Amino acid sequence: MIRIALLSGLGHTIVVVLGLLIYVLATRINHQRRHPSAALGWVLGMVMLPYVTLPLFLLFGVRKFARPGRRHHWQEAPPVGEGPPWAAQLLAGMEVPPAVRNTHIVLHRDGADALDGLLATIASARQQLDVSTYVFAHDEIGRQVSRALLSAVHRGVAVRLLVDAVGSLQTPPGLLRALARQGVQVRRFMPLLHNPLQGRTNLRNHRKLVVADGRRLWSGGRNLACEYFLDRPGRPAWVDLSFEVHGPVAGHAHIQFGTDWRIAQGRMLRRMRRAPHMPLLPAPEHGALAQWIASGPDHADDTVHALLMAGAFHARQRIVAVTPYFVPDDGLLDAWCLACRRGVQVSLLVPARSNHRLADIARERALRQLAAAGARVWLSPAMLHAKAVLIDDDLALAGSLNLDARSLFLNYEAMTAFYGQDELRWLSGWCQRLIAQARPYKAHAPSLPRDLLEGVVRALGFQL
Repeated sequence: MIRIALLSGLGHTIVVVLGLLIYVLATRINHQRRHPSAALGWVLGMVMLPYVTLPLFLLFGVRKFARPGRRHHWQEAPPVGEGPPWAAQLLAGMEVPPAVRNTHIVLHRDGADALDGLLATIASARQQLDVSTYVFAHDEIGRQVSRALLSAVHRGVAVRLLVDAVGSLQTPPGLLRALARQGVQVRRFMPLLHNPLQGRTNLRNHRKLVVADGRRLWSGGRNLACEYFLDRPGRPAWVDLSFEVHGPVAGHAHIQFGTDWRIAQGRMLRRMRRAPHMPLLPAPEHGALAQWIASGPDHADDTVHALLMAGAFHARQRIVAVTPYFVPDDGLLDAWCLACRRGVQVSLLVPARSNHRLADIARERALRQLAAAGARVWLSPAMLHAKAVLIDDDLALAGSLNLDARSLFLNYEAMTAFYGQDELRWLSGWCQRLIAQARPYKAHAPSLPRDLLEGVVRALGFQL
């Protein structure tokens, strides 16, 4: 019996050591930088429950495809005067296309404007139409978009539809098959079963974009479902933010979609991105300045997180943030608290109650810490799904990225930076109108059980 126990103990030790070795090799050799709580969680899991943790790590543990040190064809010194110098210099050093001037930019006032812009963008396509969404619902919006895509196919447009497999888990497979039978090219991103890229199942594509002919872009935070656009009886539409850009930024989004499309097929990134399917539009001399900023496993750097961190230290007057879920990492939270203490007015707007109860629990520690540092925190009475950050009067970000660790470090996300005074004034006024309808957040010291619950949810939430 003693010998059997020793062998059993030895075998368990071997499994633990093997799990830790796999973790170290996968994270260090592949440059998989991790949040400390995530690293600690994986290590403790390997020690305590190696038989469960090791398979989970092999399925979900990979965080990055790209490695540091790569330079793309669009990386060059930023033009003088094109956006705030600190942002231009930082983004030029990462995998980000430069800010470019565009013919036309429209920010949508509400869901009706957003739907009109979406359908108009689809209708404008003559050669190529790319659609990427996290949720493609089987409802009125899904049916309208489906009809618009089929109309584009019938007029000879090459239509590609990319849906996230987890985000669109409730989408009937028959809906996508029907679109495919009628000429729409359809791919599901990172399916749970039969994933062509093993070990990446936890990496979700949260980007929302529609690109027509590489010339016209519709993007923002809205998924293709009713709640993002239309009021229904007893269910008002969520407050969200989307926009259209006509110009070279659409070409950068088209290149990004092509990369996502190939990854969904199971093809890893090459050293350099392929050239775009169509040439980029020439930039107008005096158009609106904007910049496409993607973040995710296909970029060596956590680009948006780096920009937010730098913005916290360069801001002189204000930082205004709108997000449905606020569970930032400790670095970004500390940077904003320091900004408060050196006199920057930090304002944060979140929904009083979001559609994810665990996110509401996990955010409380961060909200209390930010409020204690002097930030103004506001609670929106409506469900707020918009994502926007304004830094002084120099830069505004809008797109798909939430201010939580999953969006900042795991998801494929896309934000657009706006530098023009018209867009900055519009977004500033939009934020102020939402804040005027909100109530101030009042921090309360939690009970011990509540404090423990918040800590557990926050630690697990990053992994999930």
